Amino acid sequence: MTETFTPPTRFAVPGRIAVSNRAAALWQTATLTEVRRETPYAATFRFAVPAWAGHLPGQHLMLRLTAADGYTAQRHYSIASAPDDDGHVELTLDHVDGGEVSGWFHTRAQPRDEVQVRGPLSGFFAWPGDRPALLIGAGSGVVPLMSMVRHHRARGLGVPLRLLVSARGPEELIYAGEYGAETTPVFTRSAPEGVPVGRLAARHLAPLLAEEPAGGWEAYVCGSNAFAEHASRLLVRAGQPVERIRIERFG
Repeated sequence: MTETFTPPTRFAVPGRIAVSNRAAALWQTATLTEVRRETPYAATFRFAVPAWAGHLPGQHLMLRLTAADGYTAQRHYSIASAPDDDGHVELTLDHVDGGEVSGWFHTRAQPRDEVQVRGPLSGFFAWPGDRPALLIGAGSGVVPLMSMVRHHRARGLGVPLRLLVSARGPEELIYAGEYGAETTPVFTRSAPEGVPVGRLAARHLAPLLAEEPAGGWEAYVCGSNAFAEHASRLLVRAGQPVERIRIERFG
């Protein structure tokens, strides 16, 4: 996808957030305040960032770690929290084998530790809350999508939103305790009794596409390269316009 998304600013729309591009260029100190275990391999890290200028659901930030000897490491991470969480930002990180930054967070980070952040970055994958959103994610690809779900709930938005989230099993389903009627989990290796096991398929998409709202869905797909390719192909085959599929991939 090469389309650039620029939110219109001619009029106020419920759910839309104003974000300062100037503030996004500045490094800020973020203080770790809380760590929450999500799965055996993923945890959420909550930071206080008093001067945070806000973000759109789906955006990410740049995080910088600096060692005592001056060595620095930078990574891009999707923002998991809703924009309404003033002065705080949450990131959910997988513990990647050999991961320089994720390894530090999962093995050494403690509340009151400080890092540097810059953002928010990228508007292409952002959802301002003004259009029906069909969200499809796998593994940690659900992180930016959860920001959208949380924003939808925090603002009490009436615009339709649905989430399909794929995980290998219930124990690896990030944010499992937060999902509601808007969410359909897909388990690829193990599942609760009575729940079928299998890869995301056309049968999972069909009920959601059949309830297509006025104006149609804007689809947001996030996951590994293989998952993003697979999910986007399913959408196109089911009739979703290519220009209304936004993809964020990793790996």
